[in-house]
Amino acid sequence: MSYRYTVRATFLDAKVAQEWVDWLRNGHCSEVLDGGATKAEVVALEGSPTSFEVRYDFPDRAIFERYEETHAPRLRAQGLELFPMTRGVEYFRSTGTVAHMEKS
Repeated sequence: MSYRYTVRATFLDAKVAQEWVDWLRNGHCSEVLDGGATKAEVVALEGSPTSFEVRYDFPDRAIFERYEETHAPRLRAQGLELFPMTRGVEYFRSTGTVAHMEKS
């Protein structure tokens, strides 16, 4: 089963939110893929123009744990440097095994 890592971010300022999405598109998601993820998607959450989920799929938990040890510290530090909580950003992270998935 694949392993899902999700980062939810909520912004007070729409301009900061757009900067963050641009940063994701222009390299950050690719770096997570280089670290072992097989899929990255950025979802704009309905009901708020400034809330997003970034969903990364990893083949399994062991590969995610390797990512956390070798890549995540640098990537998280970079993200917090560019988009600290003092810029009106709240982050929530979650992980879990994908129990079921269907495709058409």
